[in-house]
Amino acid sequence: MERFWDPGVWSAVIGESYLEHTRKIAVGAIICAAILPVSADAGTSQPLRFFEGRTEMQAVVKVIMKKPYRSRTLGQGRILGDGSLALLQQVYDEGQAPEQRRWKVKQVGPGRYSGTMTEAVGPVAVDEVDGSYRFKFKMKGDLLVEQWLTPAPDGNSAQSKLTVRKFGMKVASSTGFVRRVG
Repeated sequence: MERFWDPGVWSAVIGESYLEHTRKIAVGAIICAAILPVSADAGTSQPLRFFEGRTEMQAVVKVIMKKPYRSRTLGQGRILGDGSLALLQQVYDEGQAPEQRRWKVKQVGPGRYSGTMTEAVGPVAVDEVDGSYRFKFKMKGDLLVEQWLTPAPDGNSAQSKLTVRKFGMKVASSTGFVRRVG
C-alpha cells in the first residue's frame, strides 16, 4: 500500500511539473516583499519610493513534500514618470539557476495598489491593512498567493509571510525579511 505522503502518489495526483511549478510560485510570491514600503516616511507619503534603488530579500521557502530551502533576491527599482514602480529582481534559490522577475506597481487609491509581475496570471492586488500590506494574486496551476508584509520599527526592513494554496489546501509557504541596501 502506498503512503499518503509518498511523492510518487502526489506526482500521480497533481503532476510532477506541478510540484516544480509550486516551488517557483512560492519563490515568486516571496518576491512580493520587495514591492511595498518599510520606511516610515515612504510608508505614509510615497510607499513605492522605498524600493527606489537597491533592495535585498532573504527567506526560507517550504513547498509541500520538499526540503525547505533558502532564497535570496536582489532588486533594483525606479520610479517612472507616472509615479509607478518598475522593479527588476534577480532571484537566487538554493540549488537552482538564477532567475529574473519584473514588476510594475502603481497606486490606484488610498492604501490600494495594483500591478503586474512576470509570473502572475492577471493583476497583483495590494491593500494596506492596519500598517501592513496584503498581496493577493493568482499564478499558473490554479495557485492562489496571499502575502503579508509588515514594516519593522527600524524603517529599513519588513517581515514577509506568505501562503500559497491550491484548491484551498496550503501547498507552500515562506517567511523572510526585505531590507534596503542602498
